[in-house]
Amino acid sequence: MDVNTAALPVTVDALMQELLTIQSSGSKKVAILGTRHISLTHQQLIEMLAYALALTGNNVLTSGAAGTNSAVIKGVQRANPGHLTVVLPQTLSQQSAESQELLSTLPNVREHGERRLLTLAQASQMCNQEIIDNCQQLICFLYHSSHTLQESVKYAQEKHKVVTSFYLD
Repeated sequence: MDVNTAALPVTVDALMQELLTIQSSGSKKVAILGTRHISLTHQQLIEMLAYALALTGNNVLTSGAAGTNSAVIKGVQRANPGHLTVVLPQTLSQQSAESQELLSTLPNVREHGERRLLTLAQASQMCNQEIIDNCQQLICFLYHSSHTLQESVKYAQEKHKVVTSFYLD
């Protein structure tokens, strides 16, 4: 049996980091990302999850849009808006009117004007990577056909983040 010993330290380090993150009793940085196309029941569950995470002292990162991200924002906003960071793929003005109204009430929203001319898919991929780079754990709500979110999950796994994927189909 041929074992690549160069890969072992990375694997052991990754497992140790995941174990420490899971066992950590302090607050964590948890990213919640997901599809815009979800049922009202799923939105309510996500809002409750985000509320509970923020209420227990965790910092929650998400993006801006309808669906999953909107539910996350509403949940954290109810618990403690100071525990929420919203990273937009582009600018506030490129969000829907409903999203703009919700986002205008938050203390920590990051815009990316330099991505104004990119497609939403390109800007979203960059946004999701930024969010993942700044978290310890990713919770993702997606469909098997959600290419951008599938790529985000893969990216988080490559970065040795704790990843939980909820497939909605």
